[in-house]
Amino acid sequence: MKKNAEAKPTIKTLGELKKSGYTSRSIKEELRQNLVERIQSGKPSFEGIWGYENTVIPQVEQAILSGHHINLLGLRGQAKTRIARLMVDLLDPWMPEIEGSEIHDDPLNPISRFAREKIAEMGDDCPINWVSRNERFYEKLATPDVTVADLIGDVDPIKAANLRLSYADDRVVHFGMIPRANRCIFTINELPDLQSRIQVALFNILEEGDVQIRGFKVRLPLDLQFVFTANPEDYTNRGSIVTPLKDRIGSQILTHYPTDLETAKKITAQEAATGDLDAKGITLPEIARDLLEQISFEARESDYVDWKSGVSARTSITAFENLVSTAERRMLRSGETSTTIRLSDFVGVIPAITGKIELVYEGEQEGADSVAMHLIESAAKSLFSAKFPEIKKLERKDEETPYDSLILWFFEGEGIELDDEASDDIYREMLDSVSPLKSLVTTHQPDADPDEKYFLMELVLWGLVAHDKLNKSRFEEGFSFRDLYGSYISGL
Repeated sequence: MKKNAEAKPTIKTLGELKKSGYTSRSIKEELRQNLVERIQSGKPSFEGIWGYENTVIPQVEQAILSGHHINLLGLRGQAKTRIARLMVDLLDPWMPEIEGSEIHDDPLNPISRFAREKIAEMGDDCPINWVSRNERFYEKLATPDVTVADLIGDVDPIKAANLRLSYADDRVVHFGMIPRANRCIFTINELPDLQSRIQVALFNILEEGDVQIRGFKVRLPLDLQFVFTANPEDYTNRGSIVTPLKDRIGSQILTHYPTDLETAKKITAQEAATGDLDAKGITLPEIARDLLEQISFEARESDYVDWKSGVSARTSITAFENLVSTAERRMLRSGETSTTIRLSDFVGVIPAITGKIELVYEGEQEGADSVAMHLIESAAKSLFSAKFPEIKKLERKDEETPYDSLILWFFEGEGIELDDEASDDIYREMLDSVSPLKSLVTTHQPDADPDEKYFLMELVLWGLVAHDKLNKSRFEEGFSFRDLYGSYISGL
């Protein structure tokens, strides 16, 4: 039998398995050896995980090489569960078990009474079954209502009655999730939410690998790889990991959010379910992706947002999906077959933001919608500052700036209104009517794609508003941009 053959093996009996030269090994050793091969071949250990290449992933690899149980500690939306699920790829493609075993008994090292008796009865003719690596991942969300019976097991009175067995017979035991995950990866998400007495029940399993059920002398040396996930906020708000249990977890690894826009963009592009944008006729300027990710970065620094709760990477993912849908809806309503995403389309991502951030008291007073709009404006301001010349807080009266002619245009005119559902032709015509705007963008962003230039033109307007050079107001159908004081003076 080829050890790493992807095709399901054809071996069907214990005797054939012995002749094939198969040798048993623990799941920790299996993970370790396959990881060693993966590292030596230069292949990534965890594909699709971005931003952890020099921080989290090396620590996870070290924990696997050490044979440790792992606790991934971090705020929500930091790929903790995803890492646990990807560990399955480090398992062998197929694993043999005694056919009919509830706990994946190793044919060469059975631990249950069922498996031992079956082998004693049938010998080398004992049938075996093959389990794929994807079937070797078990997951449980820790909630306060989880019981010891759920995780470890309990006496089953119905089984006792049907088999006419005494409660003193260990065959009346009904195994819980953990014994059924023998020789598999078992993940418990949000571990601190598990009641302390339930956590205590895990002590023996982690240290000695055996289970105790209702006083039965059930010696089951289970073979498991535990991966726990926890949120630091839970340590104080809802529960905690009891100290002896933490002591039995070999490695605690801290996760984190992306530290730069490029990494965040990779994560969002990978996870967002937007379909084929080209097929939909939607063009997405790269700068729109930058602005989308900048919103989450602004939220993590905002005084309105509870930093202890974190701002999940799912914020950008769902916001991206909403952004595309906003442009698609506008395109359909205007009867067009193609469109380019605009900055004003970002109003459509507000519902995705409000559902993902936890506000402090000041944020609650402002209101979730207002905070979301503030984050979009802050992101636009940051992006504007990175793309265009700095606007100083203090300027000399005789000092010329690149924005003078543009500000003067608004001072002498009536401003412009950008309708949310205007066709692309009308939208561009309105921006083109601001004569100094296009030349400003061309001067300072000469290499921008044609599709990006109109986004950049709108970004300039939002940036000038953020620096108190123009006035932006929201009306029912869209945004209007006017001079900060001109409209007041003309009214006089």
